Amino acid sequence: MKLGLALTETAFSAQPTIDLNRVRLAESLQYDSVWAAEAYGCDAVSSVTWLAAHTQRIKIGTAIMQIPARSPAAAAMTAIGLDALSEGRFILGLGGSGPQVAEGWHGVSYDKPLRRTREYVEIVRQILARQQPLRYDGYHYQLPLSGANTTGAGKPLKSVAHTNPEQNIYLASITPGGLRLAAEIADGVILSFIDPEDTADIVDRYLAEGFARESAKCSRSAFTVSTMVRVIVADDAAAVFEAMKPAMARQLGGMGSRQKNFYAEFAKRMGYEDEVEQIQTLYLSGEKEKASRVVPESLIDRTCLIGSPERIRERLSAWREAERRGSLDLMLVTTEQPEALILLAEELL
Repeated sequence: MKLGLALTETAFSAQPTIDLNRVRLAESLQYDSVWAAEAYGCDAVSSVTWLAAHTQRIKIGTAIMQIPARSPAAAAMTAIGLDALSEGRFILGLGGSGPQVAEGWHGVSYDKPLRRTREYVEIVRQILARQQPLRYDGYHYQLPLSGANTTGAGKPLKSVAHTNPEQNIYLASITPGGLRLAAEIADGVILSFIDPEDTADIVDRYLAEGFARESAKCSRSAFTVSTMVRVIVADDAAAVFEAMKPAMARQLGGMGSRQKNFYAEFAKRMGYEDEVEQIQTLYLSGEKEKASRVVPESLIDRTCLIGSPERIRERLSAWREAERRGSLDLMLVTTEQPEALILLAEELL
């Protein structure tokens, strides 16, 4: 099992900071990678650039750069720069975000998001291949742009910088269509959370369908399945579960509308349909505290590693089994505790 350190605080902190001591500890423990996120505050690229400058060996990745936030060419330019400056350590993690952020924050239509993702990755790969000047005629993107409100002076261009045509691209997704697409066109997938004992019908089957497509870029053996995993070492696991319920309620109830909340839909497929319906109803009506009380403790326990060192070691057997059966390759650990990083390294690396 490979381990990565996921710095979600770069996305959600009021004052974005990076604990370089924790990052350097992960690097010294032979963690595979460190990842920075973005939501609608600090961007991921600034954080990853900082990480690249303060590390030596560990891979650096975006989990994720939002597709609506940048043109495909801007994403490709970022990958070119970060891959070169980090001496080949950069992983380009992309995600479509959701309609609230795409349309409310970036002012970009959320029409046909899977098609946008496909076109976006195709353009990025064409730029990185650097075989010919850029031309593309898609539903969302036309390059060079022509028609109304243009000068007509657009010209097909090729990157002046030499590129890494083998640049790894991971896609964040937990929807059936997104999982199929990731398996078809990407080098890896980033999951928000999973139950390692229950992946067959909600993750594995859709990835397998993507790999089976004639146009699939690679096979399962060359693909990386990763997931975020919250890890907290504590003697009182129940108290931690209780403290985590508001954040889970926000994710299931508030990070999207009732009609389109990918986290809620995924939790429903895990068997929590009634609870998620209640959480959404309460959260969207402003009763956030009540919504938190509805969050099932089992949902947190199934998707995180929480408790004493002994309890975490025991729970790790399920994650090892997920790796053994080919359902998981990389755990993206979210923790503020050095002892948690050390514990997982001792057990898995």
